[in-house]
Amino acid sequence: MAEKKFEKALEELEEIVHALESGELPLDEALKAFEKGMKLVKYCSGKLEEAEKKVTMLVKAENGKVDQVPFEIREEESG
Repeated sequence: MAEKKFEKALEELEEIVHALESGELPLDEALKAFEKGMKLVKYCSGKLEEAEKKVTMLVKAENGKVDQVPFEIREEESG
């Protein structure tokens, strides 16, 4: 269920960004929207950090111990 909350928060954040970029919001509404957007950014960032920790892979070392190795995303080379 956390994924749905993340997705919903991300959608809401995108709506706020579009509303702020339009320049059509009165100043007081723009400030409220910005404040809400900052809270959503903090929430989404926290969820992404949690997901990154969960993606950390366990790899057996040569000595038989289990070490944590962070999952690395490799960028595709252009060309």
